[in-house]
Amino acid sequence: MSDPSEQPNITATEINIRSTIGGITAEGRIHTLSVWFILALRLMMGIAFFQSGIEKVLSGSFDAAGYLQNAPPSNGSPAADLFVTMGQTPWFVEFVNVAVPWGEVLIGLGLIVGLLTRLAAFWGAFLMLLFYLGNWEIAHGYINGDFAYMLVFLSVAAFGAGRILGLDAYVEGYDVGGRPLIERYPWLRYLLG
Repeated sequence: MSDPSEQPNITATEINIRSTIGGITAEGRIHTLSVWFILALRLMMGIAFFQSGIEKVLSGSFDAAGYLQNAPPSNGSPAADLFVTMGQTPWFVEFVNVAVPWGEVLIGLGLIVGLLTRLAAFWGAFLMLLFYLGNWEIAHGYINGDFAYMLVFLSVAAFGAGRILGLDAYVEGYDVGGRPLIERYPWLRYLLG
């Protein structure tokens, strides 16, 4: 971005943004106050996931087998057969019984402190996709809370929300051999931010 015409147009209250994907360009203006709403989305999802996960961990009674075998077939999920197979596979149920509660705790913590935010948001979106398919309820349309939360997680990742009052900003700038960590290891952009 050495050409001044390529620099973002920043005013006191708005920022121009532009992106081209597959030959289609979208552009618009976002208000600088948007940073606070991006932070709020990150914290909201972090707290919600941390709370959900810690309740499961502390209760010690989380068992996914019944849900996997019964909920998706009873609600007509297109992935019902997959869920039933998962629920009838003992080693997989044991994995899920650990992965879901602790995954929610770790995703929540990552978002709350803004560390490995893109990685946490990816796994949060993945879990929400599974919940969307497992909780299949389309009586009022295909968009429900699980689908909306999946998009919130993806937005948190896309906005690089961990750089807003989060630890990712510090990790990215950590000096490694005279260069910021993120410049030395650019692949970390997929995990941080």
